[in-house]
Amino acid sequence: MALGATIYKASIDISDVDRGYYGSHLCTLARHPSETEERLAIRMLAFCLYVGETDMRLEFGRGLSTEGEPALWEIDDTGAIARWIDVGVPDIKQIRKAAGRSNEEIVIAYGEDRIEPWWKQNGSDMRKVEKLSVAMLKDNEVAQMIPLMSRTMHLTVTVQDGVVWLSDSVNTAQVQLHWLLRRD
Repeated sequence: MALGATIYKASIDISDVDRGYYGSHLCTLARHPSETEERLAIRMLAFCLYVGETDMRLEFGRGLSTEGEPALWEIDDTGAIARWIDVGVPDIKQIRKAAGRSNEEIVIAYGEDRIEPWWKQNGSDMRKVEKLSVAMLKDNEVAQMIPLMSRTMHLTVTVQDGVVWLSDSVNTAQVQLHWLLRRD
C-alpha cells in the first residue's frame, strides 16, 4: 500500500520591506512521502519571497509525485506560466524545458555538498538560459527553518535588505538567498 501525502496547514504573515509587500496567507502544502522537511521548508520560503509580487496566482506544484511540475509556479489569467520556481539541483534538461514553458525561471538550490559539483558541471550551460536565475541556501540556514515546520503552523516572515527572518511562537530562523546567477 502506497503512503499518502502529509498535509501541512500554514498561516503566514509577510512583511517584505524590500518589495513593499505586506499580506497574510493561508496555505495548504502536501508533503510527498519522499520529500524531506528541508525541501518543504524551502518551498514555503519561496512562497513567502515571491507571493504578491504580481497580480497573478502563485501556487504550489503537485510536488515530487508529478514529473514536469515545479515546486511553485505563477500562472496568469490565460493559463500561461509566468514564473517557474524549482528547489534542489535539477538537471540542465529540466531547466531548459522549464525555461521554454515559462517567462521566468528561478532555481533555489540547497545541499551544499551537491551544489558545487552541480554548478561546476552545469553553470556555463545555465548562463545561456536567458530567463534563469539561480540562488542557493546554506545548510546551516536551511537547518534553522526545520523546527518551524509543523503540521499546523503560524509563521511571521520579515524580509529586509535581502535577509529573511521566519518565526513562530518559539523558533526563529534567519536565511538569505545567495545568488549564483541573477537576471533582473
